[in-house]
Amino acid sequence: MTTSDTCAPFAAGPAVQGLAPQTASASEATAWMSAADYVESLRRLRPVVWVDGRRVDSVADEPALRPGVQALGVSYDMARRDELAPLMRAQRPDGHAVPRMLHINRSAGDLLNKLEAVRLLCQETGCAQRYLAHDALNALAQSSARLDDAQGGRTQRDRFAAYLEHVQRHDLALGIAMTDAKGDRSLRPHQQPNADAYVHIVERNAQGIVISGTKAIVTGAPYMHEFLVMPCRQMGEADADFAVCCAVPVDAPGITIVARPAGRPGETPEHGEPLFSSRYGQSTGVVLFDRVQVPWERVFLAGEWEHSAQLTYDYATHHRHSCIAARAGFGDLLIGAGALMCEANGLDPGTTSSLREPMVELIKIVEGFYACGVAASVYAQADPHSGGFMPDAVFANIGKLLLATQIYDMHRLAHEVSGGLVVALPGPLEDHNPATAARLAEVLRADPGVPYDKRNQAARFIEDLTASYQAGWYSVISLHGGGSPAAMKQEIWRHYPLGSKVELVERLLDRGVLSGGATRAITQNTQPGKCCDAGCSAPGQAVMVPLPHPGRTGA
Repeated sequence: MTTSDTCAPFAAGPAVQGLAPQTASASEATAWMSAADYVESLRRLRPVVWVDGRRVDSVADEPALRPGVQALGVSYDMARRDELAPLMRAQRPDGHAVPRMLHINRSAGDLLNKLEAVRLLCQETGCAQRYLAHDALNALAQSSARLDDAQGGRTQRDRFAAYLEHVQRHDLALGIAMTDAKGDRSLRPHQQPNADAYVHIVERNAQGIVISGTKAIVTGAPYMHEFLVMPCRQMGEADADFAVCCAVPVDAPGITIVARPAGRPGETPEHGEPLFSSRYGQSTGVVLFDRVQVPWERVFLAGEWEHSAQLTYDYATHHRHSCIAARAGFGDLLIGAGALMCEANGLDPGTTSSLREPMVELIKIVEGFYACGVAASVYAQADPHSGGFMPDAVFANIGKLLLATQIYDMHRLAHEVSGGLVVALPGPLEDHNPATAARLAEVLRADPGVPYDKRNQAARFIEDLTASYQAGWYSVISLHGGGSPAAMKQEIWRHYPLGSKVELVERLLDRGVLSGGATRAITQNTQPGKCCDAGCSAPGQAVMVPLPHPGRTGA
């Protein structure tokens, strides 16, 4: 079964046909898709997917993609668990409950709980991936309202509201198709020798728009239900056809996905089958659009180039805020694995300074950038057009910049506390070799209370997280995911209230604050402080739900 040629607006397509309608009541969250339901929904899709030069018959049953499907499935199962409801479910203004990853934030408390939810998901999976949908939907809610206010009317608000209802009702997984191939980076989109370096509108007709082009990095592309296509940069008037935002099913005619494997399924490297990345992983895909018809009901930007920059900025800010939580969850895995390795080596960081110092440094890095995410939530502000809450841009970008540049330090510190066993450990086949196994078990044991195989397991887990091909890949996406460090530095400089600091010093010098703030580049960006002049009154209830006990986070 495939989608219609014209992507019928908000119809129950292949991803949801045969499933019970999704109720919004929190008490009926079990009606939302489970991980098993999600896998079945993928079987009803027929996207054109290539992995390692092979055409994939069924995404749900493809071994190379299984770790990614399993990782995304965790987000479905956790949303159905009552003990995790305060984090994994959210309440719409109409009182209905929706999965947290598909919620439009209405308070600082929403942002705090989203932060904790993403951290919890990534503790389990390394990278939950589905939070990108949350980030894009929140940005699009703001963009739709802003476009309506500029044009006068409610067309875009109503169109987005209908699509959001569709996504929430059917509990869909959305792939965010934002980063274009870009071609020659020195040229603007309309100047590219090959226009397909960017997704663009090639035709407008009574039914909608027709798009072609290439999105180069789409997280989880093969195992999503729909793609939300968004611009990746500020467009000029000459780039109007490239200012496009729309939603399309993954198996719409004209879409081809060229993907990489998710995780390390089926590998048996030197240190054995990967203990983590054979279970959970992440695929990315290049998505090729070849004259894909999109109905007007699914079009949110079609040439309104003046709004492309703000939509890009809004998404980037939401996404960098979420990335902070995602890498904090990954950091939790490193902290736990490092502590286990210390124990397996017969050493206590509490009494061994050479281990305590790197462990504390690792904790400092993880909780340091996570604290920026908390600050970005607490100092969030309501968008004046949509009412949705936006994380503070300075703290969101500082937190993302810290994790992007310190991910390599996190790996180094995990190696430092682990010792050389991560690379010196014999291959797993030796564990069952009658000629060597018994002797190795005796001589390679450290703490008498920790069996040899448990020590091996801890070392191989750290190898998988920090010294494997997959680990290196995670480092790269941590560095560049959500934008390059240069882009984050630009945003920090653009939004930081430098002018307030300059004025402070000028007052202390008893020379008064110089006039002409509008013309002085150094003082243009000012603010009275994070609190209002009347006192601390950050809008929105800042309530963070405590994390469940670690022993209750499993299935």
